[in-house]
Amino acid sequence: MVRNLGLPMKIVSGWLWVCLALFALWGLAGCAAGPNAGNSRGDMITDSDETESSKRARIRLELAVGYFEKGQTTIALDELKQSINADPGYYEAYNLRGLIYMRLNDLLLAEESFRRALSINSKAANVQHNYGWLLCQHSRMPEAEKLFTAALANPAYGDRAKTWMALGLCQLKDGQKAAAETSLLRAYELDAGNPITGYNLALLFYQRGDHVRAQFYVRRINNSDLANAESLWLGIKVERRLGSREAANQLAVQLKKRFAQSREAAALDRGAFDE
Repeated sequence: MVRNLGLPMKIVSGWLWVCLALFALWGLAGCAAGPNAGNSRGDMITDSDETESSKRARIRLELAVGYFEKGQTTIALDELKQSINADPGYYEAYNLRGLIYMRLNDLLLAEESFRRALSINSKAANVQHNYGWLLCQHSRMPEAEKLFTAALANPAYGDRAKTWMALGLCQLKDGQKAAAETSLLRAYELDAGNPITGYNLALLFYQRGDHVRAQFYVRRINNSDLANAESLWLGIKVERRLGSREAANQLAVQLKKRFAQSREAAALDRGAFDE
């Protein structure tokens, strides 16, 4: 999956790789034309519309997705070539091609792939999300924001929470803290269980000095199975600021027991609460 997405760890936290990478493949292994496509009459494409060539393209794409998930990039690209040869109008193949070249840090080919996908289906919200994420990593924020906004404007789009989250993370990277807060709050309204959104909201409020609101978001993570070294360390600092020494000590025990080799545990040992 896409591993190096380029955002500082303090912004994205360790959950980002799983959540955003899984989202990037949304729609790729589904029906032949994907969730945003239609036929010449404007109807959604169903099984009866699938031709032999589109069926071959879909099967090859499903194989490519499997190889991509296993990290077998060269084989995935080969399967994609066969998918595109079978049906050059299959935009999902170009979407995956873009993700593969993102993994390979080839900006030009990744961008060309996403552009090609959008030239086939200009309303493909999953492609707009992925292309926006690529541009965000290369500090092209106005273009990225336009793509995220277009994806969110699509009434048929089902993964709005993750795109609001991605937009908020990119705004944080760009120093737009007020806009990032708005985007992350929208993401949280739609998916309160996403630890990336919750963590970054907690961090924003902690940095602002609003420790009560920071406590609300980080406690929800730390009281779940999704807690990690970063969330526990932030929780310790929040509880200390609020004078909740017992809660801070309980989190410190968890941090040292579960993540003894982490940099956060080392910071705890140094008493580096204000670094």
